[in-house]
Order: sequence, then C-alpha cells, then structure tokens
Amino acid sequence: MPAEAALLRDIQLFSSMDDDERAAIAAVMEDVHFPAGTSLFEERDRGGTCYVLRAGRIETSVTGEGGKRIVVDIVEPGELCGELSLLDGGDRSASARALTDVQALALRRDALLDVLRKKPDASFDVMGILIKRIRRADSLIREAVRNPNEVAEAEESFGERVADKVASFGGSWRFIFTFLGIMLAWVSLNVWMALSGRLAYDPYPFILLNLFLSMLAALQAPVIMMSQNRQDHKDRIRSELDYAVNVRSEVQIAELHEKLDRLRGEMHNKLGDLAKK
Repeated sequence: MPAEAALLRDIQLFSSMDDDERAAIAAVMEDVHFPAGTSLFEERDRGGTCYVLRAGRIETSVTGEGGKRIVVDIVEPGELCGELSLLDGGDRSASARALTDVQALALRRDALLDVLRKKPDASFDVMGILIKRIRRADSLIREAVRNPNEVAEAEESFGERVADKVASFGGSWRFIFTFLGIMLAWVSLNVWMALSGRLAYDPYPFILLNLFLSMLAALQAPVIMMSQNRQDHKDRIRSELDYAVNVRSEVQIAELHEKLDRLRGEMHNKLGDLAKK
C-alpha cells in the first residue's frame, strides 16, 4: 500500500522536496512490520533499504572501544532509520533493533534511484542528512571518551592521594603564612624567655628549629616529587585518550565523507547523462 506523501513532509530527508517529488517517492514505498526485539539490521551488514516509522520505536547503536555498545539514537514515529546505506549502497554504519512492535514504510535504494533519475533536482535535497550525520558522529565520539581525571583517580593509591594533598598544601600561600607564623612565634618565645632570665628550650641560634626545618625539607621533597610523577602520569593518560579519540574521529568522519563524495559523484554523473539527452 503506497504511503501518503504528507507523512514525508516532516522528515528531513524529504522536507525540502516539492509535493510531486514526495508523492513519487511515497508511491514506491512498502508497508513492513517488525515484532518487538527484532533486529532490523546489524552494523557492517550490506545496506540498501531505509525505514520510515509509522508506529513503534527503534534503537540504533554502534560498537565502541572494548566491544561496548553505544546507543546512537532512539527512532520515533515519523523519523527515518537506515538512510545512510540507502544513499550510497554501502555497509550499515550502525545496528538497529525494534524496542516495540514497529509499523514502518520501507524505501529501497533501487526504487529511490529511479525516482531521482526522473526528478534530478531532488538529488540535492538528500545531502543535508549526511551533514547532520557527520556532526552527530563527531559529537558522539567526543562524549564516549573517558575523562582522564576519572581514569587517574580510579588507579591512584592511598599514598598517592596523600602525596597530592600534601603537595597541594605545601605549594599554597596558606602553608607559607602558617609556616612563617610558627617560626615567628617560636623565635619570639625563645628570645623573650632568654631576655627575661628564664631557661629557653631553644636559645639562639635555634638549633632545634633548624633540625625541624631540615626534617621538614627532607620529607617534603620526595612527597612533591611523588605528586609531580602523578601529574606526569595524568598527562600521559590524557594524551593517550586524546590520541584515541582523534583516530576514531578521523576514521568515522572519513567514512561519512566518503559516502558524501560517492553520492555527489553519482549525482553529477546522472545529471551529466540527463544533460546529454
């Protein structure tokens, strides 16, 4: 049963077409039904068909790092599913599964190409969907990247956490003012006791104070070095994660650009053939 052209008006892939072009596409679509839990297609399967949902919901997902399944989108009634492989005839870029019973309209690549050959102006309207997919893929890749601070915190030990806190306090103005206050109080108390004729517990030249300062410096130096090593470790984690996301982003965006270039070349060839006629 042919689909109503009005159903395609609010779908991005067909929204910029005129009524005649939408009616021509609606005429070649077929009714299909998928029970809940059915896999419509899997990632890397050979494509060539897309679906316009009339009722139900479809979940699309991709396989991320370590085999983790990443949900890309939940397709609702009135939306498209599987349009990328429809446009270029390539492999599926995601998997699709029916979350509920699904009523849909199937549009096959051969039928769409027949319509585009008869109405070449409609070919330019299908490019907008690829631009949207490129932006979505880039955003998805960035969101899937682990936070380097969270990775470093998950690996740190109790001693490393203590070293970070000690180094943070030792490199602050609060430590400087506190330390100066203690030294001033120590020196003032011992000078006052010596001047008042009492027995000072650390008289000039304040040997006990110098001993404490030496011990503090001896302990603080390795703690600060531990904290610096921790920061170097965090920087390495951040660099590795940045490298991973850049590689994945380049690969997936290159695939989408390849699809776009292939579609553009096909359109130019068809328009050239029509011009010769």
